[in-house]
Amino acid sequence: MKRTAIVILFAALFIILSLFGTLAGIYTDFLWFLELNFSAVFMKVLLTKVVLFLVPGIIFLIFIYLNIRLAARLAPKYAMETENQIVILNPPIANKMFTPVLLGISLFFSFIMASAAKDFWQNILRYLNAVSFGSVDPIFGRDISFYVFRLPFLRQIYGWLLAAIAITTLATALAYFLYRGIVLGQMGFHKFAPHVKAHLSVLFGLFFIVLSWGYVLREYALLYSARGAAFGASYADVYAQLPIYRLMVFVAIAIAIIFILNIRYKGWRLPIIGMTILVLSTVLSGIYPAAVQQYVVSPNELDKESKYISLNIKHTTEAYGLDKVVEKEMPAADDLTLEDLENNEDTVRNIRLWDWRPLKTTFGQIQEIRPYYVFNDVDVDRYKFNGSFEAVTLSARELSTDRLPQTAKTWVNEHLVFTHGYGLCLNPVNKVTSEGMPELYVKDIPPKMNVDLDIDRPEIYYGEVNDTYIIVKIKPPTKELDYPKGDKNEYTTYEGKGGIPISSTLKKAAFSARFGSLKLLLSDAVSSQSRIIFRRTIKSRVGAVAPFLSYDSDPYLVVSQGKLYWILDAYTKTDMYPYSTPTGDFNYVRNSVKVVMDAYNGDLSFYIFDESDPMVKCYQKIFPDLFKSASSMSSDLRSHIRYPIDLMMTQARMYATFHMTDPQVFYNKEDQWAVPREIYGETDIEMEPYYIIVKLMGEEKEEFLLMLPFTPARKDNMIAWMSARCDEPNYGQILVYKFPKDKLVFGPMQIEARVNQDPDISRELTLWGQGGSKVIRGNLLVIPIEDSLFYVEPLYLQAEQGELPELKRVIFGYGNKIVMEDTLEDAMLKVFGEAKPTEPEEVEVEEEVSIEGLIKSATEHFNKAQEYQREGDWAGYGEEIEKLQEVLADLEREFKK
Repeated sequence: MKRTAIVILFAALFIILSLFGTLAGIYTDFLWFLELNFSAVFMKVLLTKVVLFLVPGIIFLIFIYLNIRLAARLAPKYAMETENQIVILNPPIANKMFTPVLLGISLFFSFIMASAAKDFWQNILRYLNAVSFGSVDPIFGRDISFYVFRLPFLRQIYGWLLAAIAITTLATALAYFLYRGIVLGQMGFHKFAPHVKAHLSVLFGLFFIVLSWGYVLREYALLYSARGAAFGASYADVYAQLPIYRLMVFVAIAIAIIFILNIRYKGWRLPIIGMTILVLSTVLSGIYPAAVQQYVVSPNELDKESKYISLNIKHTTEAYGLDKVVEKEMPAADDLTLEDLENNEDTVRNIRLWDWRPLKTTFGQIQEIRPYYVFNDVDVDRYKFNGSFEAVTLSARELSTDRLPQTAKTWVNEHLVFTHGYGLCLNPVNKVTSEGMPELYVKDIPPKMNVDLDIDRPEIYYGEVNDTYIIVKIKPPTKELDYPKGDKNEYTTYEGKGGIPISSTLKKAAFSARFGSLKLLLSDAVSSQSRIIFRRTIKSRVGAVAPFLSYDSDPYLVVSQGKLYWILDAYTKTDMYPYSTPTGDFNYVRNSVKVVMDAYNGDLSFYIFDESDPMVKCYQKIFPDLFKSASSMSSDLRSHIRYPIDLMMTQARMYATFHMTDPQVFYNKEDQWAVPREIYGETDIEMEPYYIIVKLMGEEKEEFLLMLPFTPARKDNMIAWMSARCDEPNYGQILVYKFPKDKLVFGPMQIEARVNQDPDISRELTLWGQGGSKVIRGNLLVIPIEDSLFYVEPLYLQAEQGELPELKRVIFGYGNKIVMEDTLEDAMLKVFGEAKPTEPEEVEVEEEVSIEGLIKSATEHFNKAQEYQREGDWAGYGEEIEKLQEVLADLEREFKK
């Protein structure tokens, strides 16, 4: 008795210790949700998971164990053959031997089935809170909500039931085998005890009843078929596969009935006949639709599939929000004048010359201040300075403990001292210093501003980079670093409301278990006033709160009312929208939610920006305390919302095909478009959507929008361009401007080719490359002005052994003209008007020089340029290159003589 008690005690301690980590995780998660005022979200998810774990788990345990116990009761007396002897054991001994084994099997599979059911929590919540889409599918006449909200859960139930019956049947058969109810001979199962066949027949009957329901669900799956000329149920699916599935429903039910009737008959002849019919039906379900596709549809494919192609076009454009695209004609006129540019001054002065890649490198070289600071990304936005909107790029100066020296990577430094980033860099998109550097409106630590922008809270405790947990409000002598100041450091104490108070030993122990560190529990720096902050990146925070949403790849920083915020676009997605062509793992998407995170306090706000989206309405029913109306967002923050690049890229790729609404044109892919390519650096890449400030054709004022050109498939000329408006009240409106098909409008790659073919430009690029420098060709921008277009591409120069790109030239293209000048203004004047007037300079009359002298002079200037380049004197380098160009021009003239 004592031995048993000791075993039970140790087993209980082992279980408690094993569960402590899990319980600590649940407890600390609850505290984290409580800190964010989202405890209701946590409790609903937790309770749903607990109910889904317990109820199906208990039901399955009862079901499997009753069947096993029934097998034990119906089996004959236990007989075991050993060394040619028959040993007869009474039932209590058999039960004592096998009951623990079978109970263990039951508990093991019950845990597996319960764990599987627990993962259904999202689908059951959507099922119970379904919202109508207001439209029905064209084949079965069901509301789209059935497919998006209900069918996924029904499929999970079907799979779970099928697995439950199959496992129970196998476990029951094992029980009969152990109790000698089934005797295995050399030729297979040759003996069944009384009632064994009846018991197993009932289980097989249940299996085929569930299987018949599965064929009903397969009928709905035809709406996602890829068999025909377009995605969705095709002619062969509707007229061949669907009837076969309906036949299979009755076949499965008939087989279930046969198994039940087989209780009264000896042998397995009837079930074998039924299974034979099922196999033949399954073979027929594969052969017959394929034959219809091959011999009925293929010879007349357009005629047979036109109806289904139209359905695919209609539902795909609806699912991707492309049914509301406004198409307009744009003549791409060639009559643009200098006066037109002056009338669009706000557009011209906001043309982006700084690409994020070289700018990120430049920020890192001139503004990181210390090795542990990092500029992770550069974002484009617009701000109002001195009464007018200006396009800017900005980047947060975050702190990464990964960049600390190895000797400094101690627990104290990583979790108590180096806790936050500080400030940001912000520059206008088109201003350049004389050294080719960006002109910074916001720079340094503490932030220095050259514009009317306030930053009262530059500390960044929550961002994109560092997800390490930190502890704030610590006790001396350990101090939290605020920012470096010359040879010394400034220290601080966190004054925000972020983090969880660790005022009790229980909380410290729980967090120590969560993060696997006793130092948190034992450190003298951690007091009752201390707070622990974890899940510090915006993606980890939103992913924990709302895992049912999908998130954009690019959070962006916003300065608003003196504070720093992160904005992240969130999407509702599903792959269950009927007849909609999938891209990746979804075929329906809406940018229904904007998430805002306070960079100092870590507060999260989920704002609904698309009230018409049924999916977000469903989530709002499930979690009423999670979402806020867009109208509750501050007006200043609302002025910084952007249409997301990821969404436009997805929509653009789909629209490249689905702008063809005529079934015949779609079938022949006569007007297929493509996202163009461009040269970045020296690499051929796919063009990305880009933000610009521009006055659209027919509009009265400039606005911030996202745009992307289109080219015909396998051609380089431009056929159209897409824009998504970012400013309210037109936010989210998509416009597509189409060019006349009988007019050549140069596409990005054609402009790139013309740059390469221009002798003056290519010669200068070659000289730069030979001078030990790397030429970086920036993103090519297509800029719409009035009813015309022009092209802008910045050029950066970077030393091969340095990482400081400098903006040195701007390429400008309009019509048949391509020029490269020091500034955008000079390039525009060269194309559209006279150069700026300059004071006449006295020119000394030079003596005639020989060709040999010119060659010698060119060599001298080239050698001096190399010396300046090695010394890092870029001003001297530029002067020598310009003199070299002049000498080469003289040399060319001499040769022509």
